[in-house]
Amino acid sequence: MRILLLTPAFPPEIAGGGHLYYELAESLIQRGHRVTVVTAIPRWRLDHGQAAGPYRGRLYVWETIAGIRVLRVATIPLPLSSPYGRGLDHLLAPFVFSVAGLFSGGHDVALAYSPPLPLGLSMYVLNKLKGIPFIFNIQDIFPQYAIDSGLLKNGMLIWLFRAIERFVYSHAPYITVHSRGNRQYLIDHRGVDSERVFVIPNWGNTHRISPGPRQNEFRLQLGLDGKFVVSYAGTMGWAQDLGTVIEAASLLHSYPDIQFIFVGEGVLKPQLQAQAQSLGAQNVRFLPIQPWAKYPSVLEASDVCLISLNRKLSTPVVPGKLYDIMAAGRPVIATVPLRGDAAQIVTEANCGVCIESGRPRELADTVLSLYRDPKTAEQLGHDARRYVEEHCSRDNCARAYEQILRRCAGDRLDR
Repeated sequence: MRILLLTPAFPPEIAGGGHLYYELAESLIQRGHRVTVVTAIPRWRLDHGQAAGPYRGRLYVWETIAGIRVLRVATIPLPLSSPYGRGLDHLLAPFVFSVAGLFSGGHDVALAYSPPLPLGLSMYVLNKLKGIPFIFNIQDIFPQYAIDSGLLKNGMLIWLFRAIERFVYSHAPYITVHSRGNRQYLIDHRGVDSERVFVIPNWGNTHRISPGPRQNEFRLQLGLDGKFVVSYAGTMGWAQDLGTVIEAASLLHSYPDIQFIFVGEGVLKPQLQAQAQSLGAQNVRFLPIQPWAKYPSVLEASDVCLISLNRKLSTPVVPGKLYDIMAAGRPVIATVPLRGDAAQIVTEANCGVCIESGRPRELADTVLSLYRDPKTAEQLGHDARRYVEEHCSRDNCARAYEQILRRCAGDRLDR
């Protein structure tokens, strides 16, 4: 098949969605398909050692990465760290990506990443002008996610995004989501036909990430030898509710062997740093976003890894980092809404402990329990690795995408 992927970010930008689609494209090529990616010219969060220089000032750039044809297109420079800038970027995306898609060559089928939601409009345009059937891959249910987070409050904008949502959902031949709860949400709350919605989980890259020694170079460089390391690696924003984690860490300040590390960036990082300082949480360290190649070492160096979600989120959310943690064979502490899919996966996999969001004392007690019981922590990590290998490995998920892409392409493959 000739497959077109649309994604707002792609390596060398460090972005979960970008790396997800890089790995998917790589797997599809290994399975004998031709893959073209249309994406934006890198703008921020570049991987260490990479530079925007080769792209600066260019309207578009063609390049080949690991056999993937990549068309990068310039977008309007906006402050993506600002909710307003990011929102405007989402609205303008379909115009740029539609034009780029028209010049990206011939394709049998396309797959678009959301958010941004308006990329579904790009897919609709390409379908009408070039006849390319498409699959809409929803990672976060927008705009509800932004409404819950308080980032989207303007009534007119909410109405506009709701209208785009209804249009895209009604015109997409197929929709994929990453959990059963997300599928049911679209059916129950958005009226999407159940026969058009498929669940394909995000995956843990079991080839790139595997259980390794805790006493690795990353740990030694930070002077964490002999410490019990509790790590959080990812975005630090409203949805992650990391203030609860800081409070829990402060409750464990009398245990010098327990160290919390926060790796990454986000709009609330300065606020979290100030909170840790005001609480006197000397057992908390903040690190900048790490090179993508170093990410497995961060997980390996951890005794326990955290996922955290705000209890006010009304849509089912499964952080992509959960599967990476499981691939690393590390136990998970999930401080999440217990009604959500993330808690269900952790429970089903027997890979950690779930705590209702916003309960710092309970989180502190759980960390202390695993600190005192390393055998249980080790068993949870073992079960995590086994689950991800059996249910959501990269190979299994790529095969599932291949099947639905073939189904969507239909008779175009016989031409």
